[in-house]
Amino acid sequence: MNIYESITAIMGEGYTITKDKKNQQQGFKYRGIDDVMNTFFPLLSKHKVFCVPEVLEFTREERQTNKGGNLIYSILKTKYTFYAEDGSSVSAVVIGEGMDSGDKASNKALAIGMKYAMFQVFCIPTEEMIDPDATTPEPSVPKKEAPKSYVCADCGKPITDLMSGDKVRLTAQDIAARSMDAYGRQLCMACSKLARMAEAAKE
Repeated sequence: MNIYESITAIMGEGYTITKDKKNQQQGFKYRGIDDVMNTFFPLLSKHKVFCVPEVLEFTREERQTNKGGNLIYSILKTKYTFYAEDGSSVSAVVIGEGMDSGDKASNKALAIGMKYAMFQVFCIPTEEMIDPDATTPEPSVPKKEAPKSYVCADCGKPITDLMSGDKVRLTAQDIAARSMDAYGRQLCMACSKLARMAEAAKE
């Protein structure tokens, strides 16, 4: 059979995956990755289908808990390709997120990605997936990023706009860029003047 026939045959097996796991922090019930794998392993084996994951993108950052502990946060964009006996295949690309205080963040992200790839490919019904039409979020606007600050490399003070009355003659960004070009470092106006005098004295 090709992959399309194999997946259709697996979907016709009449499997059920009950929610017997409970999240201890938030109290909701869920289907664990072990439940999904234990259900599908014999079905995949029976219909001669196997899956190969390929991480396409990976981001990782450190976060701090409310108690001051360290957390590793990983986001993996992974492609899961399902192959049939004749070599035909279909792929599903999913995003998996995982957090851990040790070295398991990426493992958790892969497990979540695999679970939801199986949910999507085999159309497993789940109450965890909320229909987008069920709720209407409040109106929002794009989040504004805080303006970038520039610090003088010599005196350590913030580089500020050069004003003429109530008008800006030079922005902090322009001042930092000009001093970087001239002296190889970001300088405020006062330190730029000192650097210019120092260079003149060497001539």
